[in-house]
Amino acid sequence: MSTNSTRLGLRENARQFWLLVLVNGFVGAMVGLERSVIPEFAETVFAISGHTALLSFIVAFGLAKSLANMMMGRLTLRYTRKQLLLIGWLFALPVPWLLLYANNWWWVIFANLLLGINQGLAWSATVVMKIDLVGEKNRGLAMGINEFAGYMAVGLVAFLAGYIASTTGEVTYAFIPGIAFSKFGLLLTWFFVRDTQAHVKTETARTSLPLLRNVWKDTTWRHANLGSVTLSGFVNNMNDGILWGLLPVLLMSKGYTLQQVGLLAGVYPAVWGIGQLVTGKLGDVLCKKQLLSQGMLLQGIAIGVLFFSQAYAVVVAALVLLGAGTALVYPNFLSVVAENTHPEQRPQSLGIFRFWRDFGYVAGAVAAGVFSDFFGVEFVLLGTAILTVSAGVLSEIRMCCTKKRLWHSSECATNLAVRT
Repeated sequence: MSTNSTRLGLRENARQFWLLVLVNGFVGAMVGLERSVIPEFAETVFAISGHTALLSFIVAFGLAKSLANMMMGRLTLRYTRKQLLLIGWLFALPVPWLLLYANNWWWVIFANLLLGINQGLAWSATVVMKIDLVGEKNRGLAMGINEFAGYMAVGLVAFLAGYIASTTGEVTYAFIPGIAFSKFGLLLTWFFVRDTQAHVKTETARTSLPLLRNVWKDTTWRHANLGSVTLSGFVNNMNDGILWGLLPVLLMSKGYTLQQVGLLAGVYPAVWGIGQLVTGKLGDVLCKKQLLSQGMLLQGIAIGVLFFSQAYAVVVAALVLLGAGTALVYPNFLSVVAENTHPEQRPQSLGIFRFWRDFGYVAGAVAAGVFSDFFGVEFVLLGTAILTVSAGVLSEIRMCCTKKRLWHSSECATNLAVRT
């Protein structure tokens, strides 16, 4: 397809866009296989405590995914988006088989390293390709749909895996659907997904965004908008990693039953996943700076309420607030990175952002495991709340509102360039 005949937009590229949404659903499904059954799998099959299993799983997965995110950005200089998506699926193929036939816990760790690489390459590739397709107009909506599809698949398959494990009495059977998910994802990509290089060329010809002087330094910290988003992404996933490990412990300590804990633990990701359908579009019409700073503040306040509250209704409200705050920031993180980077540098910048964001899971898992043993669960949660609020305040102070799509032509861009 020639550059001249290539059109940008969600409607103009609807078939490919929704195909990539489906592919990303399968990417999320691969994670969902483990999210609900790994502690039970570790305890019943390998006699490893759930806490230790959770810590080692998150660290292995988080490290592999973070590094794969960063490598994906670099690899786009040599390979097409479709090729990287295919490579991501190749890493997923052995995962369910390794889990089904694992002889010791190191097989599981190795499977999660492969799964992390799959998530880093495949999820990043679908994000970049959707951004390539839709252009500026509906970028936030596109990211909201993308993240909703991925995380809704995580939740639904986590429920399916738990159902299979409980009804069959064999927790390893929960991993069987992963064989189909990985094959479907690979085949859909191979036969139907088209590369988006022509769309990149079209947007490059139209853009007046400057190239970043140093993509790593600018994305990590130096650029006022990119650096603020990267820090907030790191803190966001750090608090998610901490809550993943410690929320059930906290709720049990407050006297809730196992059934209540299961219900409460599902409130936060459900609100987060569904809310992104709304909050992604909000980023297309409102100032993303305010959405990000307010989202981080809401998360911090919600975690603080979890620390102080005992009442069931208040805990539910706090978890809804936490999910809403996360929904406000998650798709708009990606949109801000996309709108502040030149199309040719966008995969690298997104890869660096996602590296730091997902490295937050590693930091969160370590913090949950180490600091809770020394200082208690409550201390870790209170510290997490303070850090999250601080990230929101910093975003409000440092970021430039990019409500105008051509931000680089406004007074805002001048201030941004000075601070950069």
